[in-house]
Amino acid sequence: MTYQEKKSIVSVISAILIFVSYCLFMYPRYPGGAVESEILHYWGSFVLYLTLFSIVAHIIISIIFNIVFRITTNEIEPAFADELDKLIDLKAFRNSFFVFVIGFLFAMGSLVFYQPLHVMFMILISAGFISDVTGSVTKLYHYRRGV
Repeated sequence: MTYQEKKSIVSVISAILIFVSYCLFMYPRYPGGAVESEILHYWGSFVLYLTLFSIVAHIIISIIFNIVFRITTNEIEPAFADELDKLIDLKAFRNSFFVFVIGFLFAMGSLVFYQPLHVMFMILISAGFISDVTGSVTKLYHYRRGV
């Protein structure tokens, strides 16, 4: 298995673990029958802190992965990206972006159909998570099967 395949697998697993652990941490804090301003504050802080938590966790996991990879294989990570790597990254970005845009449109559509505000936020957050996983799975697929 190549470095890129291993990195994609670690990325999928870490994205799932980060999202699930953060949701389990924030779920008990939901203000059930509170005023709408408190609910909007909750969802705004949920999205903001999830973004920050996810970025920091991905950086830490990437550093740990590179250290473990180097210790176990005595190889360094590739210092360059060839045309295949760039093409796979572009395809993964395209698929990830497509999934997020579809989720964004569904989230806005929920407002058109007079759904509660929390439905829009849940769809938007889920679309971000699914797009992250889609990008990593696309990379893994293309590194295994080719372009």
